[in-house]
Amino acid sequence: QLQASGGGLVQAGGSLRLSCAASGSIFSITDMGWYRQAPGKERELAARISSDDWPNYGDSVKGRFTISRDNAKNTVYLNLNSLQPEDTAVYYCTAVIRSIRESFYRHYWGQGTLVTVSS
Repeated sequence: QLQASGGGLVQAGGSLRLSCAASGSIFSITDMGWYRQAPGKERELAARISSDDWPNYGDSVKGRFTISRDNAKNTVYLNLNSLQPEDTAVYYCTAVIRSIRESFYRHYWGQGTLVTVSS
């Protein structure tokens, strides 16, 4: 399972750091990442990172958000800087995981963590 944390209320221009840890009988993890869904909008990519640390960012967060991962901890991080009210959303972590008991990968979603940016 994926457990996300780090959301909260922040003023415009502020920063937050989200964390998401994968747990269970994990054999390996490929891509990890974050999507977000603002009220009344579709879910969109914030950032994702490959197993060899290649990042990919959504256009709306490029230059402000930074994704990283700690493979030893099966954890992905998202540093959110220069936050704006339009960044207000529920942020969902994702990971593509192969468990010890299976021979294929599954795409997992975390429960979401709310980020609210006040103006």
